[in-house]
Amino acid sequence: MSVLVILLPAWWWLWFVVLVGIALVDILSCASPRKMRLVREQTNPTRIGQRTTATTRLENLGTRTLRGWAKDGWQPTAGASNALQHIQVPGRGTVELRIELEPQRRGELMSEHLSIRSLGPLGLAGRQVVHRVPHTVSVLPEFASRKHLPSRLRRLRELDGATAVQLRGAGTEFDSLRDYVRGDDVRSIDWRATARRQDAAGQHLVVRTWRPERDRRVILCLDASRTSAARIGDEPRLDAGLESSLLLGALASHAGDRVDFLAFAREVTARASSSERGMFLNVLSTAASRVEPALVEADFSQLPAEVAAITPHKSLVVILTAADSPSLHEGLLPVLPALTTKHRVVVASVSNPELIERAAARETPSEVYAAAAAERAMIEAEAVAAELNAMGIEVVQAEPEALPAALADCYIRLKATGKL
Repeated sequence: MSVLVILLPAWWWLWFVVLVGIALVDILSCASPRKMRLVREQTNPTRIGQRTTATTRLENLGTRTLRGWAKDGWQPTAGASNALQHIQVPGRGTVELRIELEPQRRGELMSEHLSIRSLGPLGLAGRQVVHRVPHTVSVLPEFASRKHLPSRLRRLRELDGATAVQLRGAGTEFDSLRDYVRGDDVRSIDWRATARRQDAAGQHLVVRTWRPERDRRVILCLDASRTSAARIGDEPRLDAGLESSLLLGALASHAGDRVDFLAFAREVTARASSSERGMFLNVLSTAASRVEPALVEADFSQLPAEVAAITPHKSLVVILTAADSPSLHEGLLPVLPALTTKHRVVVASVSNPELIERAAARETPSEVYAAAAAERAMIEAEAVAAELNAMGIEVVQAEPEALPAALADCYIRLKATGKL
């Protein structure tokens, strides 16, 4: 058995002992990080990509000044740019630690701990303690489709004011009376008002004008099953559904309609209603921020009961799902007759732009096979859309960036034609 012997000069051990002694003195001289009390201040909800500040108050309960570093343990998607900061907290004093955040993911982002390292006067040694003080920030969806809201609201105001709809029957509200002009529907003549307008010059026909109904029900049903986890471009399909729900919900609530939102997979996972207290857009955004794709098949059989529980009256039911999913025939199509008998139903779906690109590329054998698969997928999607149209269901299909605006246009068109 051999023993490794390191021969060092005697003076080296002396220097080692001196350095250890200095380090021990430095440790004993530094302020104790355990005598720090951390108070997390509440951070207001923010949206993806927007900057916010998370503030923590550091209270030194000891008499010595604490000099060192503090590191807040935010998860990477929180986008903390200055999580590690130099601090100096005087004895019995208080300082604020401000962390700049730029979240990249919606939902509840959390920092579960904050580490404090106290250094001695010489900076050679110190002590470190991890304080378990959770801090949570609620991150709402980006709502990039907000840019379409002003133009759609302007169209609604034009529709409600200068362009009253000349229709009879259910689905419209009485607006005003005016003189008959050539081309008006004779069924809109108000004979009682006409009799009151009789004068010496003769009889003037009076007709009723109608406008789109207000205070209608709009029910948004978002499919959060496994098909919503499929990525279309750089984002999952679910994000396009959330953007469409936010835009249509904000538009319908501004129009005076009552809006309800529910996200479901095997069961309902999130709800929001315009009848709740507070601004509806904030209520809807908060509910949407908690929605995540579930890796299970969607249970569409629960939709008729959920819609009936919300209202027994005729409503606009918008189902945001994958219209090209093979499970659609087994899941959604059988329950649609129960909805169409009483409600106006719209099915909104994201179309995949990659299918068009793959269908056009046919230079190599592998590209030919991919093009054939893309063509088949598009044909099946068109067949599903035709089948839904035959059932009297509006189908809205567009790319992720265009789907929110297309769904809003569909809502305005239905409102203008008195079909709600």
